[in-house]
Amino acid sequence: MKVVLLAGGLGTRIMEESEARPKPMVEIGGMPILWHIMKEYSHYGFNEFIICAGYKQHMIKEWFADYFLHTSDITFDFTQDNDRRMIIHDRHAEPWKVTVVDTGEGTMTGGRIKRVAKYIDDETFMMTYGDGVCDVNISDLLAFHRQHGKLATLTTVRQKQQKGVLDIADDNSVRAFREKSIGDGALINAGYMVLEPEVLEYIKGDDTVFEAAPLERLAANEQLMSYQHDGFWQCMDNLREKQILEKLWRTGRASWKIWAQ
Repeated sequence: MKVVLLAGGLGTRIMEESEARPKPMVEIGGMPILWHIMKEYSHYGFNEFIICAGYKQHMIKEWFADYFLHTSDITFDFTQDNDRRMIIHDRHAEPWKVTVVDTGEGTMTGGRIKRVAKYIDDETFMMTYGDGVCDVNISDLLAFHRQHGKLATLTTVRQKQQKGVLDIADDNSVRAFREKSIGDGALINAGYMVLEPEVLEYIKGDDTVFEAAPLERLAANEQLMSYQHDGFWQCMDNLREKQILEKLWRTGRASWKIWAQ
């Protein structure tokens, strides 16, 4: 199963870092937060990724090319009688298949997903944002999605800061979806979604914000379900939140580091 990662935004609220590089390439513990997210999925056996790049997308492509080289043992042979100038011996990189797609600098979240439709291959796929980590059990999330048979499942958490606000019924179906407003105290959209390919039909084009009309329509059609996560989740919207994640990593309390447990 493929994992779609939204990694194309500028990240205006963490400009101290993202002016120089894409927000998902901002580092936690010396590695991009995008790498941390991918390690989470890989821990559960999901190793095929489609990265929706945009702002400074070349940096994401170059990082993965360098990562492969930096995690391999290599001989560079420049003798005249050798046709093989670079010989790769042992590879230590994760068994990932990574497709990086330039989905445009100004494309909205829904538009980015629509632009990579040809790489999804009409299959169930996962999707999340390139700026948040958590310790959700992705195998359980997928099992929940398959059990209810709806088109979309999103992971929800209860946080003080407000993202997309959800009205969730007793059977965990999402009855309504709307963007945040001051004073809300409901569950919020944490990403880590499982989506059926029919969801792409809810996206019109580049200007579509996935968290607006598509999710609102899915909720209205009773095709959106909530998987409530009571564990750790933290986004990285600003420098303060980056520092929180850095401190957790540095002090050995990074709950999302499930691959090392």
